[in-house]
Amino acid sequence: MRILLIAISIIGLILTVVPSILVFTQNITLETHKQLMLAGMVLWFGTAVFWIKEKNE
Repeated sequence: MRILLIAISIIGLILTVVPSILVFTQNITLETHKQLMLAGMVLWFGTAVFWIKEKNE
């Protein structure tokens, strides 16, 4: 389960970086950029909190 959460989190991070590059190179519109960034943010914050916890020893 943890590996799946990490994979989804990485996809979320990719969705926050790649659209910016694609807008800069004029391959996607600004509206598409905003939608992809929103999806990436939701994926990251929705999954990362479950696997980045510190373990109390």
